[in-house]
Amino acid sequence: MKTLNLKNRAVTTGLPAFVMGIVNATPDSFFDKSRGGLDEALRLIDEGADILDIGGESTRPGSKYVEAEEEIRRVIGVIEGVRKVSDIPISVDTRKFEVMKAAFDAGADILNDISALEDDVRLAPFCAEAGIPVILMHKRGNPSTMQKNTVYENVFDEVNCYLKSRVDFALKEGIAFEKIWLDPGIGFGKNVADNFELMRRCGELLGGKYPVLMALSRKSCIGEVTGRPVEERLSGTLVADLLSVLVGASMIRVHDVSAAVDSLKILSAFCG
Repeated sequence: MKTLNLKNRAVTTGLPAFVMGIVNATPDSFFDKSRGGLDEALRLIDEGADILDIGGESTRPGSKYVEAEEEIRRVIGVIEGVRKVSDIPISVDTRKFEVMKAAFDAGADILNDISALEDDVRLAPFCAEAGIPVILMHKRGNPSTMQKNTVYENVFDEVNCYLKSRVDFALKEGIAFEKIWLDPGIGFGKNVADNFELMRRCGELLGGKYPVLMALSRKSCIGEVTGRPVEERLSGTLVADLLSVLVGASMIRVHDVSAAVDSLKILSAFCG
């Protein structure tokens, strides 16, 4: 059984991994069917999401920086709307203190930070004091430039070393061991071969001491292998997610919650 420790409660799943549903409160996320607000969030809850991940800034390759005020405007109404009908854990996909503070005040539970607490020095102490779990992701550069440098001598070792340094930082800042999650950052400054190497070895990150989130849904590496456009990458995504879970992932971040839940149910029955 997988466990996610929030501020004042722990949530569990009997499936092989948690399903995090993506809510893009943005006009420019790469999969246009995921763009939406409260209606999309409620639909994903109905489909069986364990967690919602709400983001107000697209971080796809080539995307532009969004100011905190605009990001807050995009996400707070969604969080408040969800909280009127559900206590589902809410993650906020942000790298800005002002956004996380406003989101937490509105009822959010988790920080999903693509900068692994690097971009805003105020985030770590805030999360430590508030008891907020954090997802620390590896990336190289920033979203507007990250795919211009995808060469590594050893991608697993470099990602592993980086995540260890960010975990050490988080622990030093007072974030509890049991509230740290890792994300190898599929598609964030990596080529196709490196993405699949990280998928194969995701359970080995930091010796398996911390749970791992895999965010693979409909990404370009799946498209490059299958030859499918974004709209036709569901089958490839499901296989990639299940393989990642088999080698150690504890959470999958998806656009297609119902299909992900069904596939995990089959995996659970198969594995006994």
